[in-house]
Amino acid sequence: MSTATIREAAIEQLRRRSDSEEYALIRHEWITHSKAEDARDIAGLMSTLTEWRGKEGATRFYTELLTAFPDIHFDLQNIVIGPQGVFEEARVTGTHQNTWLNYPATGRRLEWNVVIFFPWDPVKKKFAGERVYSDLTEAALK
Repeated sequence: MSTATIREAAIEQLRRRSDSEEYALIRHEWITHSKAEDARDIAGLMSTLTEWRGKEGATRFYTELLTAFPDIHFDLQNIVIGPQGVFEEARVTGTHQNTWLNYPATGRRLEWNVVIFFPWDPVKKKFAGERVYSDLTEAALK
């Protein structure tokens, strides 16, 4: 995507109007997503996302994450919900019991922070993927 296209998309997001009905729907989808994650329900997680290139990869990512850290816990620290989507900050804990991101299990309990942006698709009324940022280091996985 070109810089101009990215800038235009950001300007379009800034111009989005919010109404209470859409806010409630965005909030509902995020709650559905979070509950599905807690229940280890991959289909439920994916039901909150639009069809997009990469959704297969997201399914694989979540399957591997929840298998690698069967006791994973997301402790919500901050959340912002608006017409652009949801921005979430969480503290994550879990025991690394299976391979994840090609790193073999260490058996160690890990703690790290994530920031996740769930961009909202106002036409499809679902999240258009996730953008995950983490401070988990490679050294922690070795």
